[in-house]
Parts: sequence; structure tokens; C-alpha cells
Amino acid sequence: MRLAPVPALPEIQLYTAHPGSGLRRLVDPHQGADDDAVEPVDDAPQPPPPYWAYPWAGGAVLARYILDHPQSVAGRRVLDLGAGSGLVGIAAAKAGASAVIAAEIDRNGVAAIGLNALANGVEITIVDKDITTGPPPAVDLVLAGDVFYGREVALRVIPFLDRCLAAGIEVLVGDPRRNDLPLSRLRLLAEYQVPDFGDAKGAATRPSGVFWFEPEDLLARRGKAQSL
Repeated sequence: MRLAPVPALPEIQLYTAHPGSGLRRLVDPHQGADDDAVEPVDDAPQPPPPYWAYPWAGGAVLARYILDHPQSVAGRRVLDLGAGSGLVGIAAAKAGASAVIAAEIDRNGVAAIGLNALANGVEITIVDKDITTGPPPAVDLVLAGDVFYGREVALRVIPFLDRCLAAGIEVLVGDPRRNDLPLSRLRLLAEYQVPDFGDAKGAATRPSGVFWFEPEDLLARRGKAQSL
């Protein structure tokens, strides 16, 4: 892994994958030490790379928004949900959050968060279990970057975020408008042009949004008002 600035976020450095990092061995133990540097056979199925080793668009735009608007987190207790590399939590800590919790279930991701936090000179408390099945933690703000990447995940995350709202916790979402993003529950705050995980090197960046996650009853009240 190489410590390098994040695209569109020069204030933050992350340990990032590169062709010789050998990360495929974490998901495929039969890979050789140098296999990452070899071009794969076109028809051969390739194991997915560890998601925490790369910045994703939703996390990148949340981090950018936080650094541009430090008042959004300053003095507040923050949860980085599905933290991955810890990028969003690091941004929150740098912007003056009073405490940052990073929730991540992948053990290698947990290790990466610790290393990345140390490299950026910030303190983050890591929770290494799925917190979406229980009550929300004692925080003031949830930062949810790239948590709607699949239908099953979205169906698990939305009830948790609703419990957060019911407990008086605000929720910000970062996402490049993936298919399972609940757009009807979101209010756009800002857009940024950033690369996304999986984009070809040199590919054009795409607009990704930072959104408020709003209560479902608010949508019903709006619909009723519009019908009057």
C-alpha cells in the first residue's frame, strides 16, 4: 500500500492499492505475491478487490463537503457508517468533530482505518460489527457514504437511518446516484465531480451528491400540501 493524497482531497492521505500491492491475496489466497502486477486473462474470473483500499465517490464527496463546511461537524459526535478506509471519519475529525466513531465489519478495513487515522494525525474509535441491526449510538450526526450499493444493503440501512432520525440524529448521505439510492428521501445539498471506485483510469469524473436524509412523514406532509 502507498500513502497518497486522495483525488479531490489533497488534505487527506490514504494507504491506497496499486498494481504491486498484492491485495488480491486477501480475497484469493491462491494468488502469488506478484500476481497483481500481471495482466489478468480476459476470460478468467477475477476476485473483487478489497473495497476499503480505494476511495469511493460517495465518501469522497462527503469528505469534501465536510472540509468545505466544517461547521457541519464542528463540536459534534459523528458516526462514519460503513467506513471502509475511514476517509469520511478522518475528514470529520480534521474539521473539528468532538468525537468520531467508524463502523466497519471487514477486519482488514478495520486495520486500514487505524493506519489511515494515524497517518492523518486524528483519533477515531472503531466499531468492528454491524451496528445497523441495533439502536443508534450516542452521536449527533451520521455520515453515510456509499451505503446504497445494493438492494439488500439498502433495505438493511434505511430502517437504521430511520431509527437515527427518530432519536434526533441528523443523517448526511454521499452517493453518485446508484440504482438503490432512495432519492425520494433525499434533499440535495451539494454536488462535486469526483472519480468513483471501479472507473477506468483516466475516465471522466461524474457528479456525485451530498444529501440530507429526510423522515418519511416529511415527504407525506409535503405531498399533502402540494395536493391542496
